[in-house]
Amino acid sequence: MSEFATSTAPADVVRRLYLASAAGDRAALRATLAPDVEWTEMAGFPLAGTYRTPEGVTVGVMEKLGEDGDVWTAHDDTYVADGESVVVLARYTATHRVTGRPVDVRVAHHFVVRGGLIVRCEQFTDTALVRDAMSP
Repeated sequence: MSEFATSTAPADVVRRLYLASAAGDRAALRATLAPDVEWTEMAGFPLAGTYRTPEGVTVGVMEKLGEDGDVWTAHDDTYVADGESVVVLARYTATHRVTGRPVDVRVAHHFVVRGGLIVRCEQFTDTALVRDAMSP
């Protein structure tokens, strides 16, 4: 097993989450999340709210996004780590299944990682651009 696969460094844990999400590996994604994780999707985002538990995050956020968009992807490109905090700048891309409109919007995620697991995530994005793509 590689050092990256077992590293508890906050940025490595978060990177494994993005890799698992891109691969559609829900088990690997859940393995990065603490049992009491709090995952907040920004007010105004179609899935706005706070989700708890690894199952709650994967079912309530990841699977729902997959239902709405073909190949919904978060392209992570910049990591800023400071202790247990990791901010990731990324881009969401997808094509909405119903409207056929593309989603292409910048996003920032703020993660808190403790003991090798993500305990909190908060999303920041231009929710109007996402809603526009999803509105009939």
